[in-house]
Amino acid sequence: MFIQVLGSAAGGGFPQWNCNCPNCDGLRRGSIQARARTQSSICVSANGTDWLLVNASPDVLQQIRATPELQPARTIRDSGIAAVLLMDAQIDHVTGLLMLRERQTPLPLLATEEVLSDISAGFPITQILSHYCGVQPIVLALDGAPLHIPGLDGVVVHPIGLSSKPPPYSPFRNCPRPGDNMGLVIDNPQTGQSVFYAPGLGEVTPALLAVMARSSVVLVDGTFWTEDEMQRLGLSQKSAAAMGHLPQSGPGGMVAQLDTLPAGVRKILIHINNTNPILREDSAERAELAAHGIEVAFDGMEIVF
Repeated sequence: MFIQVLGSAAGGGFPQWNCNCPNCDGLRRGSIQARARTQSSICVSANGTDWLLVNASPDVLQQIRATPELQPARTIRDSGIAAVLLMDAQIDHVTGLLMLRERQTPLPLLATEEVLSDISAGFPITQILSHYCGVQPIVLALDGAPLHIPGLDGVVVHPIGLSSKPPPYSPFRNCPRPGDNMGLVIDNPQTGQSVFYAPGLGEVTPALLAVMARSSVVLVDGTFWTEDEMQRLGLSQKSAAAMGHLPQSGPGGMVAQLDTLPAGVRKILIHINNTNPILREDSAERAELAAHGIEVAFDGMEIVF
């Protein structure tokens, strides 16, 4: 089973187009040790030819160009993307659907009822696509049952409901529903290994920790280093929690949570905000992650399990 990290940054990417924080300014000037990143997305395949795209980033065309595996060139018009699964309705996870409109057949689109309602009304992407390729919606149930995806033999996923907020445009922004955000357990039936993927994670519950402990790899929310990161930089009045993310540092933060996992679990952070000091490869924060056995995802990273 293969996972390709197409994009590893949070919304806006890195550097963010209008941001001159120390990280973004430093990357543009070449004065910091860091690499550019596009907005978060992964793709999953059992055979290396047919892929499940998990979240459709606004950067999807750039990501496809950078990933030759997604263009098998079997016909004059072709794509390795067999289906798309949305984990939430955030702008940086759904806007890329519009870039896939030239598809020759309706796009199989897997999402919860809540996510499908947000992208058919508040941000009517499915209505727009109905004038192009159209979509074939497949409603996901958060009952923990394994899901075998049509056209993707060998790819087995288990959607798991998470505690986090829907996007700001959603009428349910301040009264979240169970299907607004989810994590994904991706199983390899051949090896018995699994990956837990959750780029947006506001809370780690004991039940969720148990799921992570059973996984071979956890690929989880690395948005902010501190709870007040955006506030201290004068970029927002909102805390990490108010934006639906668990910061890495501090009591009960992501580092502390990951420290409780068994020694054999590979731990990787993804969906990293442009302000996060872990983007600097020589930073004290990056060294602290390394001391805890935690990796930082990058565009083009491959996970084989």
